[in-house]
Amino acid sequence: MNPRGRVFLVGAGPGDPGLLTLRGKQCLERADVVLYDRLVSSAVLNLSPPNAEKLYVGKERENHAVRQDEINELMVERALAGQTVVRLKGGDPFVFGRGGEEAEVLRRQGIEFEVVPGVSSAIAAPAYAGIPITYREVATGFHVVTGHECVASPKTPWPLFAAQTQTLVILMGLSHLTEIVGNLLQYGRSPKTPVALIRWGTTARQETVFGTLADIVGAAQETGIEPPVVIVVGEVVHKAQDLAWFSPDGASLASMRV
Repeated sequence: MNPRGRVFLVGAGPGDPGLLTLRGKQCLERADVVLYDRLVSSAVLNLSPPNAEKLYVGKERENHAVRQDEINELMVERALAGQTVVRLKGGDPFVFGRGGEEAEVLRRQGIEFEVVPGVSSAIAAPAYAGIPITYREVATGFHVVTGHECVASPKTPWPLFAAQTQTLVILMGLSHLTEIVGNLLQYGRSPKTPVALIRWGTTARQETVFGTLADIVGAAQETGIEPPVVIVVGEVVHKAQDLAWFSPDGASLASMRV
């Protein structure tokens, strides 16, 4: 009988391959099989050995290539066969990545696993757009939510999200932008609050649409911006005027990229 393999739940980061952790790179280099998500860059995926099996298990809204229970079965099956499995997830495995659910499955099956944190787009995309999500005397904290959950859940704390001293970061929320803006205005956030829509953050395809709660829905429609988008709401968005540093064409800091 083959000895049991091991599963690494690896965060691939937000898109820029230079943001992958060293530990993530080490895990990929020893992988027998890689189960990877939709937003994982090819540069990161290609760090795995040429003979490693690479299986796409990505999900899009209303279009799941492989169901979550099938992903779980694949991890367990390959690990029980003695293989080293890398479950490669965009961003961080435990930030809206269902990594916690996958870890629970592995634990129940008695399979050893390791969680390798990754840089979340919730922090990285604003940073690459020149937006610090906290800033002394401007934003005392931040909230990170998903668009679908915050709109669908009756327990969403909109009064908390509407506080002017808090930055709100919304992932996977572009299709719910109208409802999100409506709720924030209803619970007291100023219509003048700046908003940024950051598409393909940290990559050569990055683009940002700026506006306020009063006009961001119209700006999104006018520009035709499409997912994947990170939405940032808060006074810190103004900082992008002075702190924008990243050049999507790759010229900025190109000599320092991994």
